[in-house]
Amino acid sequence: MRAGFPIARPGMTVGLLGGSFDPAHEGHVHITDEALRRFGLDRIWWLVSPGNPLKPHGPAPLDQRIARARRVMRDPRVEITGIEARLGTRMTRDTIAALQRLYPGVRFVWLMGADNLVQFDRWDRWRDIAARVPIGVIARPGWRMPARFSRTARLLWRARLPESRARELARARPPAWVMINLPLNKLSSTAIRALGPKGRV
Repeated sequence: MRAGFPIARPGMTVGLLGGSFDPAHEGHVHITDEALRRFGLDRIWWLVSPGNPLKPHGPAPLDQRIARARRVMRDPRVEITGIEARLGTRMTRDTIAALQRLYPGVRFVWLMGADNLVQFDRWDRWRDIAARVPIGVIARPGWRMPARFSRTARLLWRARLPESRARELARARPPAWVMINLPLNKLSSTAIRALGPKGRV
């Protein structure tokens, strides 16, 4: 394993939660805690991205966002990483492919909010992502029904597992996905940025 990369052993289940985390907040902690428990994961890695191709404005500097995330997320099972910058990848498919090469035998699960499922069919090579890793979808305020009836959900309906089988997801053969409903937390990075410096810790 390369120096500075997270440690994972073959057979472990690792959730990948990507995003700009601009800034990281208790809402991210909430969905991470629930994903660890509901999907039965050994670890979750936050992939703090250099930038999101679907967002028109760039985020705060990467090192600042990682530092903030480490202050907010204290669970030792969660690794805060800038791994995409280290790998030189920008697209999710390329990041996942690189991680699968680096960590043979590790079972990765891609984690996303239900709002991202709605636009998932716009992602670069999204079908390849779905073919490579199981996907755990986490319900967020106002997005349960749009996600359930999204184009992606329709196209992948045969691959959907019921919520009662969420703990089986990490060991399911892709394509496979589950949407879990949580006690919802409406806190968002957009709302925190709107508060200015007072919203940041």
